[in-house]
Amino acid sequence: MIPSISLEITVLLLGIIMLLVESFSKSDDKRGLAKMAIAILFALIGFSFFAKADVGNLAPFYTADATALFFKRIALLTTVIVLIMALEYQSVLQKFIPGLTPGAGLGEFYSLPVFTCAGLMFMASAVDFLLIFVSLELVTISFYVLVAYMRRQPASLEAGVKYLILGALSTGFLVYGITWIFGVTGQTNLELIRQVVEAGHVPQAPFLFGVVLILIALGFKIAAAPFQLWVPDVYQGAPTPITAFLSVGSKAAGFIVLLRVLEAFLASPETSDKILTVLGILAGATLIYGNLAALPQDNFKRLLAYSSIAHAGYLLIAVASVSSSPEGFGSSRVAVAYYLAGYLLMTLLSFLVLIVVARHSRGDDIAHFNGLSKRSPFLAFGLLVAMLSLAGIPFTVGFIGKFLVFATAIQAHNYGLLGIGIVTVGAGFYYYLRVVAAMYWQEPGDDTVITIAPLTKFAIGALTLFIFVFGIFPQPILNSLKGVPIETRVVAHPVAQR
Repeated sequence: MIPSISLEITVLLLGIIMLLVESFSKSDDKRGLAKMAIAILFALIGFSFFAKADVGNLAPFYTADATALFFKRIALLTTVIVLIMALEYQSVLQKFIPGLTPGAGLGEFYSLPVFTCAGLMFMASAVDFLLIFVSLELVTISFYVLVAYMRRQPASLEAGVKYLILGALSTGFLVYGITWIFGVTGQTNLELIRQVVEAGHVPQAPFLFGVVLILIALGFKIAAAPFQLWVPDVYQGAPTPITAFLSVGSKAAGFIVLLRVLEAFLASPETSDKILTVLGILAGATLIYGNLAALPQDNFKRLLAYSSIAHAGYLLIAVASVSSSPEGFGSSRVAVAYYLAGYLLMTLLSFLVLIVVARHSRGDDIAHFNGLSKRSPFLAFGLLVAMLSLAGIPFTVGFIGKFLVFATAIQAHNYGLLGIGIVTVGAGFYYYLRVVAAMYWQEPGDDTVITIAPLTKFAIGALTLFIFVFGIFPQPILNSLKGVPIETRVVAHPVAQR
């Protein structure tokens, strides 16, 4: 057995070693750095199943429950796939990075996702606002650099500026919200905040004001309406591997933090109904906006951007259906975790296929997928499976995810959100199947044979297989979430005192 914190420490050390090797290596080929990171991160996924729950003196800030370990695996797997995408994307990236040598800048591009992964893993275990903020900033600052990495491409620079400005604004909301919560409770530890709120010792108005500020900040991270305006332009302008990372990794971390803070905020019946009402409104608005805005899109990256907003809406249905009881939080947490695991598989598969097709077709519009079934039946089938799963077709992981989310809405009697969710699923069928129609019913505009690197082909095949496996046998994912939560041992520390 190994301590849980050793996973994050290993990832941080890996990132530092990669930067040192990049600094002193005389070789122009940096692909070895990415391949080394892929191997080590993949090994850490296996080691995570032997992680020890004891967190020792870190208990006021850090937990190692089953949910935290599950989201750490999501962060590790996402980073592995993103690095595989980065290898496939290297030829595109080199055109837009100024440098004296062909490999200039690539080492840092492979290193920064590793640091982002470390931040995501810390967020998964964070049970104190101090650690939440620090880990969130590690993730966000890394994304600031990665989004604008193609400095010679105006779209990437524009995306970077927009993400920087709105990201800094959301950070301000988060810090101000934490300040208000600390002011009315005297605590930053989530368990201690829950105890104070449950005892009814907080004034409602300032407490709710602080909660709203924190929800605004987290709404930006998970791309919930009306805080989603940055998503389409940033997703389209950023390097495609980073777009995939933003879509999956950032969203997963945002939702685990949202669930943890809500467990503290909903402890009082006097305020819980008001908070859940706000979440329900956010869920409905996000569902409607994301799905309707995706309908007319002709660019595949923008379609996936609006799709990401829509899926945030489905996840918010489960979040808005929580209750103050442990059982209520348990069912919502399982629904959110399973949905995010499935979303990882189908979204990363979509972006992997997009990178390969765009490299050969020199574009990422839906029209560039015309006749893909004739040019590469393997890629076309992989994207077909991803689109069907995103739409929620039975026997795919996307169907089980939506089923679990809708089940939480039924248990909580959120029939309004359930109705909106069912209607918007129908809209999803239209824009996802447009891509399928282009691949199988349109004539190819280019007869060039598409070549696929062996590592990329393996990743596409594995993701396609797992979409079916976990769509038919969801028990492995569900069982991994049934671990007995670790009781957070609260130790008095200076920050947690008035």
